[in-house]
Amino acid sequence: MFGADVAYVHGVQCLAVIDRDAPWDGLLVCTSREHHESLMAEMPTLRPHPVLGKWLYVPQSEAEFESVAAHLTARVLAGDPRIGVEPKPRKPRKRAAPARRVKP
Repeated sequence: MFGADVAYVHGVQCLAVIDRDAPWDGLLVCTSREHHESLMAEMPTLRPHPVLGKWLYVPQSEAEFESVAAHLTARVLAGDPRIGVEPKPRKPRKRAAPARRVKP
C-alpha cells in the first residue's frame, strides 16, 4: 500500500511505515477521525496525515519518532480499539487480453 510496510494484527490494518519523500516519510496510524483527539492527547507528536486525513501520522524527522512508534506498537499489541481499520477488499485484477496471432 503506497509503497509502505503495513502491520496487520488479527486481520486489521494497524500501522504503516513509509520511507519516501514527505509526507510519505514516517509512521501512519490507521484509525478513524473519532479517535484523533484522544490519540493526539496521549501522543502530542501525532497529527492528521496531510493526504490521508483520516489517519494520524508522525514523520521520521520528529525527535520523538522512535518513542512514539514504540508506544503505538505497544498500544496495538495491547488491543487498543482506537487503532486499526478493516482493510478494503482488493478488486480483482483484469486479465490482459491474449495476444493476437499475426498471419505471415
